[in-house]
Amino acid sequence: MKTSPIVRKKEVRKLLTELGAKIYDDINLGVFPEISMPSRSVKNIVYDKDLKQYVVGQNVVKRSSKNIKHIRPFTQTIWLAFFVEKLLREGKTSTLRDVYYSAQAFNIDFKDQAESDEIITDLEALLRKAREDYNVYPEERSAIYGDLTIEYTVPGHEGKRLNLVSHPDGYLIGPSLSTAELVKTSANVVFAVEKGGLFTRFVENKVHERYKALIVDTAGQPPRSTRYFLRRLNQELGLPIYVLTDADPYGMHIYMVIASGSANAAHLTELTVPTAKWIGVTATDIETYKLPYVKLKDEDIKRAYELKNDPRYKDATFQKELDMFIKKQKKAELEAFSKYSLDYIVDKYLPDKLKGIKEN
Repeated sequence: MKTSPIVRKKEVRKLLTELGAKIYDDINLGVFPEISMPSRSVKNIVYDKDLKQYVVGQNVVKRSSKNIKHIRPFTQTIWLAFFVEKLLREGKTSTLRDVYYSAQAFNIDFKDQAESDEIITDLEALLRKAREDYNVYPEERSAIYGDLTIEYTVPGHEGKRLNLVSHPDGYLIGPSLSTAELVKTSANVVFAVEKGGLFTRFVENKVHERYKALIVDTAGQPPRSTRYFLRRLNQELGLPIYVLTDADPYGMHIYMVIASGSANAAHLTELTVPTAKWIGVTATDIETYKLPYVKLKDEDIKRAYELKNDPRYKDATFQKELDMFIKKQKKAELEAFSKYSLDYIVDKYLPDKLKGIKEN
């Protein structure tokens, strides 16, 4: 379902207002306020075959101001709800780090940022809305390049338009870009690449023109804001997402988090692109293209066995590639194609992969 960022933020404000009204009414009635949210314990995280991702189950946890053990997290959660409602009302954004320090001005005690981040995740579970929908973001590190015209919605820049092909280093996928309206594009596909070096290579080789593509640098495991934006490109513009990673089990998992999410975000179902395709680099490609490689480390092999038992990897293609990693014990980087030439990955490998997709 396509929902604009502006609509989602209005929905969050409505939920926050309802939460505040409930707390206020309970106090007025002389009742100890409490909140209920889905349990995020491992036992309550299950794999949904239809959604093809992990989701939270039916178990619920309660935090009551009547329970002395609950008062600390209860207070922290209610303060955070107040804080993010203020962010939305004033049209401001906050980093995860800002939330941790802002709490100190209100004498809300977090022992460290890890505790603050955990409460933010609790609020996500309570509202069933991602933190990006209430203007809380991590530090930007991913970027996008290509023919996409966006229109800003952030205060002070409303209505201003920008085409993302105008900056050769790409544009950071931060709050202003994540919440912008997607106006128009000539692109037919999105290439999400694990590394900045390949991102630059694609820009230099005009992949955006040759393949009518938008190019996204995921900067390794993509931040949630990037996964959110990839979903928007897929859902709102109908663009297929093709993911390129290093040839190792961790690269496979970068793709899978984009396609099927993660157990840590099982309480959210709108951060994934189930139709995204992993187009390499695969274990088989190491052999097919005779790529330079290094031997898998013990932790790589351990990871491959873990993925084989993960329900998200039950597809025969993934099982085959994981078996190949384990059998050959080889891994290779995207840059390995430079053995042939700097342009080989664009001129030869990419056409081969796109042809394979069409044939299948």
